Amino acid sequence: MGELRGYNPTQACGNGVGRRLKRSVRYTSEESADWLYARMGELGIGTLDELAELTGIDKGTLSRYFRQERRPSIDVIGPLCTALEVSVETLLRALGALDRKRS
Repeated sequence: MGELRGYNPTQACGNGVGRRLKRSVRYTSEESADWLYARMGELGIGTLDELAELTGIDKGTLSRYFRQERRPSIDVIGPLCTALEVSVETLLRALGALDRKRS
């Protein structure tokens, strides 16, 4: 539950043969925000204020994490994972700190 969906980075090249592309495979800030709000909705968390209350993290700070303007420090990863009911790996992928899983 809450896992991010991967994608297939293999595309057909000019000769019709699939080739793995070397490019960034991290989530964009828009995708991060979309994931956050979808996950919050799945859990019945209606606002960033509610998430801030659950985690003890300032609402503005949460917003900056999901706009990828700031990376979470180690001390806030645990509360975020607990509130969003996801693994550390899933959270870091959602925040654009790790590459997406390759399928």
